[in-house]
Amino acid sequence: MAIYKDSVNEMWQKYRTEHPMISNKFEAWAFGNSAQIANELGGLVMDGIKTGTSSLFYWYDQGGETMPSVGSHVVLLDGEEEAIGIIKLINVTIMPFNEVPETFAYLEGEGDRTLEYWRKVHTSFFTNECDELGIPFEEDALVVCEEFEVVYK
Repeated sequence: MAIYKDSVNEMWQKYRTEHPMISNKFEAWAFGNSAQIANELGGLVMDGIKTGTSSLFYWYDQGGETMPSVGSHVVLLDGEEEAIGIIKLINVTIMPFNEVPETFAYLEGEGDRTLEYWRKVHTSFFTNECDELGIPFEEDALVVCEEFEVVYK
C-alpha cells in the first residue's frame, strides 16, 4: 500500500464520508514531471479547464503501471505532493498519437488548446520519456487518453 501525506488520506476520508458506497481504492499522483508543472496543470484541473490527460501506452503495457479504468478515483497532488482535489475517470481511450483528435487536445486544456499545440508539447514530452527508456518515439505510438471530472475540492 502506498504511503501518502496526511492531506491525501484526510481528503480521501472526507470524500468517502460523503460517498460511502464507493470503493476505498484510489490512486494519488500529480501531473507532469516537475513541481512547477504539477502546480500549473493541477490549477487548470481545479479551475475546470483541464479535463483530460494522456500518457504513453508503453507505461501500462511494459512499464508495470496499472491501466486506468472508468470510474476510478485519483487524489490529485500539487507540486509539493499535497492533495488539491479528487478526480474520477469518465472515459479511457487508446489510440495512435497521430490520430488524437482536436477535441481531445482541447480537453487537455493546455496552451491555446489546439491540436497543433498539443502535438508540439506532447511530442517533446513523449520523446524525452522514450529517450529515457531507450526506445524511439514514433508518430503512431499508442497513447492512453483519459477524460475525468473533478468530484471533490
